[in-house]
Amino acid sequence: MIAAMRAFVVVVISLLLALPAGAKPRLGAVASAHPLATEAGFEVLAAGGNACDAAVAVSAALAVVEPASSGIGGGGFYLIERRGGQALFVDARETAPQSATRDMYLGPDGRPVAQKSLDGPLAAGIPGEPAALVHLVKRCGKLDLARDLAPAIRLASDGFEPDAFHLQMTALRRDALAASPAAAAIFLDQGAPPKAGFRLVQKDLAAVLQRLARAGLAGFYEGETARLIVEGVNAAGGAWTADDLKNYKVVERTPLRGRYRDMDVLTAPPPSSGGVALLTALNILEGYRLDLWDAVTRKHLIIEAMRRAYRDRAEYLGDPDFVAMPIGQLIDKNYAAGLRAGIRADRATPSASLPGAPATPEGSDTTHFSIVDAAGDVVSATLSVNIPFGSAFVPPGTGILLNDEMDDFSAKPGTPNAYGLIGSFANAIAPGKRPLSSMTPTILRRGGTVAVLGTPGGSRIISMVLLGALEFAAGNDDPAAWVGVGRYHHQFWPDVVEYEPQGLTDAERAGLERRGHTLKAVDRRYGNMQAIAWQPARGTMQAASDPRREGSAAVR
Repeated sequence: MIAAMRAFVVVVISLLLALPAGAKPRLGAVASAHPLATEAGFEVLAAGGNACDAAVAVSAALAVVEPASSGIGGGGFYLIERRGGQALFVDARETAPQSATRDMYLGPDGRPVAQKSLDGPLAAGIPGEPAALVHLVKRCGKLDLARDLAPAIRLASDGFEPDAFHLQMTALRRDALAASPAAAAIFLDQGAPPKAGFRLVQKDLAAVLQRLARAGLAGFYEGETARLIVEGVNAAGGAWTADDLKNYKVVERTPLRGRYRDMDVLTAPPPSSGGVALLTALNILEGYRLDLWDAVTRKHLIIEAMRRAYRDRAEYLGDPDFVAMPIGQLIDKNYAAGLRAGIRADRATPSASLPGAPATPEGSDTTHFSIVDAAGDVVSATLSVNIPFGSAFVPPGTGILLNDEMDDFSAKPGTPNAYGLIGSFANAIAPGKRPLSSMTPTILRRGGTVAVLGTPGGSRIISMVLLGALEFAAGNDDPAAWVGVGRYHHQFWPDVVEYEPQGLTDAERAGLERRGHTLKAVDRRYGNMQAIAWQPARGTMQAASDPRREGSAAVR
């Protein structure tokens, strides 16, 4: 059955549902990073659920079938727009345990010790995804939690054959997984990375999901599951308490809104840095008629907008419950005009010349899904455990891969994390604090078309969403074009333009270098965008999954 499904799912699926004007699709559209997760979403839609129910089903299924990228040991952001225009943002970002200290990842020499914030339980924050699943069902779902979790429980209990990406990531993180006996027993094959045909069965995870389905929050953050997590973390060198879990809460925040020419933007607020950076870049670029510039100059201007947006990210942003941030100013069009004034069309701006640059240079994984249901409810969700397989640590008896999101804090201001991102004191470690994130779930409207999109990709998430949004803003309503556009990226520091194969032509590379940009090729295509285009008045939808991976997008 799996082989047949994979044969059916092409790298990009863009299906058009043509209905009479004003008609509604029977189920809706789902685009996710894995065919089995997409099927889980359609299963609950067919059972009478809505987009919120499908979001719970897809999230939990991805935790089972794409554990390198997300899971109930991690967290994420859910951007939801209900029919009628009501919008909410569910912040299920992980929090630092009460034992956390600002300097916990620094060595005797005062410099960060990288692996301490990447591997093992000390790298993990308190998971937020289980609380989000419970919250979504109560806040906007139509079915009960047990029904929404049923596909994931079945997948964990019965098992499935992992795809090529999972096998590749397992090989990449083999040593870290082997250091956790419980993780090795699940994800390795007698200590070695599994090969094609390996069946991944996760009985302990199925039991944890069943407890969550029966008891809600108490089924994860208290009782047997909580006891196993805390005991396992502390026995392996972490320092969690029962109260760390019991006191975790999701937070509903007000989404950010903006406008780029005739396109309305609904996007993620802090502790996501993505929405602020996206709006900053779009506001800068609004001052140019990009369609009138040649390709080299157009990309140069976009890169310069990225540079300034990422600079502000590093300087100002953090957890809004801990840090006062000038968000209104950062996304103000007058402020963007000032940033734009410093851009030369013929020359790159050295990052070191901008305020906030570090004195000297210092030398992923996530998932996204998009859903639109028959009634017009929309969900754009980005979830993560940080780098592939997170901390690679599983508390014995749980099957839960814990995240390593503590690396997203600034272990030392001005020093880069695993993705090369630098941060200020605004993103310093503190107990109960949420680390800054690049996840950027976004909903766009232009004319009669709604665009739902987002992607994994660490620090490159924001630039990928920006490029997809610009493609839509230019008048392209085909989501296959947004997810397939060639990608390039600048994050302020290091002062380098990264680009994927086919992201820049030979002529564009030469032209950018003449303007003073330093270029660096990425040896593989990156990202995994999942997108939906919906035209309510026409009753049509299209869905597309990134051609770089083996996702699944469909309209039914």
